[in-house]
Amino acid sequence: MALIQSRYDEEGTTLSHRLRLQTLVRLRWLAVAGQSLAVLIVAFVLRFPVPLLACALLIAVLAAINTYMALRYPPSHRLTPRSAFILLATDLAQITGLLFITGGLANPFAPLVSVPVIISSSSQPIRHSLAMAVLAVLCITALAFTPFPLPWYSGTILLVPPVLMSGLWFAIICTTGFAAFYAFRVSREASELSDALTATELVLQRENHLSQLDGLAAAAAHELGTPLATISVVAKEMERELGNDPRFGEDVHLLRSQSERCRDILRRLTTLSSENEDHMRHLPLSSLMEEVVAPHREFGIEIEMVELSERSAEPVGNRNPAILYGLGNLLENAVDYARTKVTVTVEHTPQKVAITIADDGEGYAPEILMRIGDPYVTRRQKDDSAGGLGLGLFIAKTLLERSGAQLTFENGGPDSPGARVQVQWPRAMMDTKLAK
Repeated sequence: MALIQSRYDEEGTTLSHRLRLQTLVRLRWLAVAGQSLAVLIVAFVLRFPVPLLACALLIAVLAAINTYMALRYPPSHRLTPRSAFILLATDLAQITGLLFITGGLANPFAPLVSVPVIISSSSQPIRHSLAMAVLAVLCITALAFTPFPLPWYSGTILLVPPVLMSGLWFAIICTTGFAAFYAFRVSREASELSDALTATELVLQRENHLSQLDGLAAAAAHELGTPLATISVVAKEMERELGNDPRFGEDVHLLRSQSERCRDILRRLTTLSSENEDHMRHLPLSSLMEEVVAPHREFGIEIEMVELSERSAEPVGNRNPAILYGLGNLLENAVDYARTKVTVTVEHTPQKVAITIADDGEGYAPEILMRIGDPYVTRRQKDDSAGGLGLGLFIAKTLLERSGAQLTFENGGPDSPGARVQVQWPRAMMDTKLAK
């Protein structure tokens, strides 16, 4: 989990909350261009009376701040949440000032006040986003009391009735709140999914690393064999010449015995690799299931293996660390939530391979059953504790689906309560003979 922990800086905020300055600078230049174009069209195309000097000053302030930020910091610079809040609050104040002198809420561009809030909600910690939302509400309220009329045809003053003004205020507040909440949820789910997939890759990497240790041991034994043989020969010669020497005899005997001990260790490693290499690379389905079940037999829960098909026709597949970890995690969850017994049913036909893991616990809660496999779903009915079925189940589901499996989660009926998980592969995915 080190990679996930590295996503947090020394202030405790995630790296995803560090908004890239270049992104904000580009958005601000877009705002400068859009505001300038809108003011010019209203003033010189529609010929409405506009306070050009005040508008130009507000737009120039935004452009000047943007220019300073672009020159002061490199494009890759990431803002702290506090710095991002200050810049977004400045943008909010600038657009509010521009709208205030051009009709307030009657201005058709008034909903743009919600943009800084949406940006904050999608990229910043929730406390900063809430503060930005409160500030936006204050700004929207101030716009409702502007004394400046909406630029309109000469000699005509467009008055907005109070009821309509209240409706505009309420509509913009609702739009800001809805858009901000939507952006926050989408960003939060994307961040959780990214963390969960990172954890999945770490688990798979670890399992693959463990599977490769046997081959590494054989390679190490082979590489060390030749220099160790030379050391043993030299040690024998030294023992023959200096074995009875009062000063060096004891050291020579120790050197000889330790070299022999090293040779024995390497011999065992070589023998282990040569004897078990095929077994480790290719596993019958029954052996694979025994490797999955064995670590969970000593927890006071009975694990019953039911084989619905003959072993003589069982598939023999490659030893897949992802499958071993995924099935092991599902079985671990079943053992954790079972009352007394877990039943593992294995079935194989010429078309498919199916493994069902069922416990006699309380089963999945209805609201959890609909979200099984999502990262960080951590609630399941259990009398003595809460937890489980969070990131671990997401990792198991992801790894098994990558191996070609389809997973089905359900609760048992009245006669057999508890949770049931069925994992099913096409036979060709689990049989090396068919895969060829």
